[in-house]
Amino acid sequence: MTFATRNTLRASLGAALLTLAGLAPLSAHALDIKLGHVLAPNHSWNKAAEGFAAEVKEKTGGRVNFVLFPSGQLGNEKTMLEGLQIGSQGAAIIGSGSLQPIEPKFGVVELPYTWSSAAQAYKAYDGELGAALAKLADKKNLVIVSWWENGFRHITNNRGPVAKPADLAGLKTRVTPDKMRLDTFTALGANPAPLAFGELYSALQQKVFDAQENPLSIIYTSSFFEVQKYLSLTGHVWGPANLIISKPVWNRLSAEDKQVVQAAADKWRDAQRKMISDGDQQFIAQLKEKGMQVNDVDKTAFAAAVEPVWKTYSATYGPELMALVQKYREAK
Repeated sequence: MTFATRNTLRASLGAALLTLAGLAPLSAHALDIKLGHVLAPNHSWNKAAEGFAAEVKEKTGGRVNFVLFPSGQLGNEKTMLEGLQIGSQGAAIIGSGSLQPIEPKFGVVELPYTWSSAAQAYKAYDGELGAALAKLADKKNLVIVSWWENGFRHITNNRGPVAKPADLAGLKTRVTPDKMRLDTFTALGANPAPLAFGELYSALQQKVFDAQENPLSIIYTSSFFEVQKYLSLTGHVWGPANLIISKPVWNRLSAEDKQVVQAAADKWRDAQRKMISDGDQQFIAQLKEKGMQVNDVDKTAFAAAVEPVWKTYSATYGPELMALVQKYREAK
């Protein structure tokens, strides 16, 4: 074997190892970190991630480069989380509730009717509640860099307007694959079942499900208006999302580059949240233009119907987390 051949083999092996770690070599001094999520390229997650990636690349002089893979190109959230834990994927934006299979206490983010406004939730997740959950994630090899937003979730269906819990009776409803959401919709009287997000549009199209629940931004950018007639503004859960970096990948960054990544993540977190808040009324108007019938609901009745869910899960999440939830819930 010639000297040149040996060098070529070494370079190929090094590139392969970096790729397995969710990284790809751009040069001897640069890392190309794959950042995946399951939502469409026109969703605020992806728009903010583009800004985040561009800023990090510029301010690190090209040393750190996040390359985006939207629309589930790197797999569903469960698959990406597994990759992040072992270091085979570099980074992701994940709906926070999807962390429940690896840390059940993350279910606290899914408690129905916790927050009366997004601003109330921001204070909690940017404060002590978010810090406590980040510590739990760190033990699972995940670095939560910042808390982004999924937004308030609402119900769409093909049977008729949902104005009170009784209107959900027997309605076959797709929910996220976590027990909290299943129990919530069971308490509301629906017939819920889990399904991966990537399969949802076709399942609604084929009438495998009558209904689903998601934030307005996802309902619109995923074109659910093509396969659903009624939108009911239940606002049953405000969902956070996480910009997560695999701990093995995070540990490869210098202290200086970590500071750059953190600052950019916080800046684009705020920008992404503004996209959600600015977009909600616009999305309602656009969904009406697409033919959806939109109605308000009696939230008091919905909140009362899910009180048993709070009682059931309080023991699972423990007094420390529940005390933090109540602290921010009661704050003015």
